[in-house]
Amino acid sequence: MSSHLLKCLTFLLWVSLPVGFVALAPDHGTAQVSAGGVELPDYEAWEGVARRADEAIENELASTPALEQLRSELADWRSRLQSVQGVNANAISTLQRQLDALGPAPEEGAQEPVEVADQRVLLAEQLNRLNEPVRAAELAFIRTDEQIRGIDRIIRARQGEEILKHGPSPLNPVNWTTVFDEFSRTFEDVRGEIVVSLANPADRDQMRNNLPIVIVELLVGLFLLARGRRWSRRVSARMLQGDPGPSRWLGGFALSTGSLLLPFLGVMFLVEAMRASALGGTTIDEMLDTVALPVFFFLLARWVGTRVFPQEEERTLPLYLTSAQRKSGRIYAASLGGIAALSYFLREMALVNNWSEASLAVVMFPFIVVSSGLLWRLTALLQAHIKADVEDDGTESYRSRVTRFLVLALRILSVLAPFAAAVGYFRLSQFMMYPSLASLQLLSLLLILQRLVVQVYALVTDTGDAASEALLPILIGFTMSLASLPIFALLWGARAADISELWAQLAEGYEIGGILISPANFATFAVVFALGYTTTRLVQGTFRTTILPKTRLDGGGRNAVVSGLGYVGILLAAIIAVTAAGINLSNLAIVAGALSVGIGFGLQNIVSNFVAGIILLIERPISEGDWIEVGGVHGTVRQISVRSTVITTFDRSDVIVPNSDFISGQVTNYTRSNTLGRLIVPVGVAYGTDVDLVEKILREVAEGHPLVILTPPPMVLFRAFGASSLDFEVRVILRDVNFVLMAEHEINHEINRRFIEAGIEIPFTQTDLWLRNPEKLPGARRAVEDKSPPRRPMGDYTDERPYRTEPPSHDPEMDRDVDRHIDRDLDGEAER
Repeated sequence: MSSHLLKCLTFLLWVSLPVGFVALAPDHGTAQVSAGGVELPDYEAWEGVARRADEAIENELASTPALEQLRSELADWRSRLQSVQGVNANAISTLQRQLDALGPAPEEGAQEPVEVADQRVLLAEQLNRLNEPVRAAELAFIRTDEQIRGIDRIIRARQGEEILKHGPSPLNPVNWTTVFDEFSRTFEDVRGEIVVSLANPADRDQMRNNLPIVIVELLVGLFLLARGRRWSRRVSARMLQGDPGPSRWLGGFALSTGSLLLPFLGVMFLVEAMRASALGGTTIDEMLDTVALPVFFFLLARWVGTRVFPQEEERTLPLYLTSAQRKSGRIYAASLGGIAALSYFLREMALVNNWSEASLAVVMFPFIVVSSGLLWRLTALLQAHIKADVEDDGTESYRSRVTRFLVLALRILSVLAPFAAAVGYFRLSQFMMYPSLASLQLLSLLLILQRLVVQVYALVTDTGDAASEALLPILIGFTMSLASLPIFALLWGARAADISELWAQLAEGYEIGGILISPANFATFAVVFALGYTTTRLVQGTFRTTILPKTRLDGGGRNAVVSGLGYVGILLAAIIAVTAAGINLSNLAIVAGALSVGIGFGLQNIVSNFVAGIILLIERPISEGDWIEVGGVHGTVRQISVRSTVITTFDRSDVIVPNSDFISGQVTNYTRSNTLGRLIVPVGVAYGTDVDLVEKILREVAEGHPLVILTPPPMVLFRAFGASSLDFEVRVILRDVNFVLMAEHEINHEINRRFIEAGIEIPFTQTDLWLRNPEKLPGARRAVEDKSPPRRPMGDYTDERPYRTEPPSHDPEMDRDVDRHIDRDLDGEAER
């Protein structure tokens, strides 16, 4: 396994341990002077480091570790020089403003007052004196930064050459004979160290003294190795039986980590027992120092396999696989972890015992071939998951598409890695295989952590299975994915210096269009805007619940005031946040100009609706709760926003209407000034009815309804002589037009009751139905004797021929013959 994997795992352990480190700054010489409370660097000492860096970059003869050490010194100098660039910033700003207040210097030939000229010269001298350390630091910073970039280019070039270096092929039989010699030599070294230790009286005495400790550590280590994983899995399986909820799932997850930690502790006890036994020498000590990391890697891979391909769980499976497929997945994961761990251990032993490159290639080639085969089998399981992971409509999900790309990449890798090793590119093969396996394991860890976040969220919010679709767990998972990018970079050969350099550039920020974008500025903007937004909401709540209820404003006016406060507050919060972040709004002039052009063309409807919304909030021709009609839509105004207005119709559906329709179109507001409204009830009575009695009854019914006002009084009008009735209208004014349908319903009921009591008939329309050809009805008798044409009914002046009275046959030819006979008979009758 490549050395960058060790660096990555070391980095992981470093960031996970809660240990504080105290870094002692290197001595760069005595500071020259102090300016603005900041000690200036010793430029003579810096010049020495810079000259060494120039020579190393120009000659490229220094080793990679020496270049790394030199780069570390330059990075420390660059940090100090960058801090000096801000010295005297306040004083420089003050002097510059004073010079600006004096105005520009007069043109050549022009004169200005002596006092102003003397003041200008004095301020310029002071400004130059304050700028001297800043300019020196800037020049040194630029030189140091370029030297660091040059060293990084040399190291990256060497890494690329090392990976692409061609070496001996493991398929060459000539290289096989050296493997046995290397193993024999290593074995003899270990055996010789053990023999020397046993022959040494001091080592034997130490062994006898430590024998109880050695026995205890051996027993504990063997016990944890033999029983620890089994106990952990048994207890975890009990927790996950049936349909576990979030609490039981989290408990089972915590207990499952015992299958990782307990065996690892057992291995550590065995290693300490070997150390306490005082057997061996340098080679055995180096082997014991190396064994912990590959063992942990193997145990981690096996535990990850049990979580990605679980045996006990059936409800919350990370992959849609059958029980047999999950069992195969666990075997493949553990096997890949074991092969990777053993490969790393053998590689470290090869470095300790100075194995030849040919021997190492021959020894590691079978591991690469077996890893490629297992990786191919693992991609088959992922392919089965892709086939099962489909959307409700049968289409492939986004996660499946990403997994399909991963499967393709892993299959290409599983073919190229052994081929590259076979033809002599052993380092390239290792670079492709082992970082890929580590990346696959890291992806699996991210998947496990995402499920852990979902279950914790489900436990806290009590949302059950719906927690997987919630926004907060998805955002946390996205954040974890972003945080894992440096680890992926380390796995694939990036140096820790590259990560720190990238982070330093990111922290310093990038200038885009004259605007400095940095994490600090972004965090400042987010915090200030969040505070302004929260303050705006608090002010809105105070006005809505405390101040406005004590005024004479109606509900619509209160909502308008609250909405206006919200828009003004958010706008002020955005402006203050931009200013606090140090963003110069004048730099956005070009962007604002381009935006204005876009508004003039593509965004004019949005701007029109926005302006119309402001007009609605200010003029308030409609308010929330009004009954309006716009564009043929009747309903109640539920919400007025800047872009649109929501109207709730009487069938409880929401209609979203752009605000520009209220300004440019005709709107009927039934309840704008008051809730009074007119109701017209049409009534028809039969001819011959006493119209005075009808008018009296209708007036009494109208005046007796509680919603009808008496000023103006109800009106009963005799409107017309209808086709079958005498038509009346009852016109009343209701106190609340919102109940117009209920009032009409009740008035109609009362009119019907009173008409029944008075014996007044309400007519209904009658219609006479004439049958043109009754003989075609089923069961009609055929008129054989009478061949005269049937009589047309009154009012039928169409020139139609009589139809046949017999039903049509199923023979088209026979039907046409019958029609011809009928036509001939009619023609003869016409002649007579």
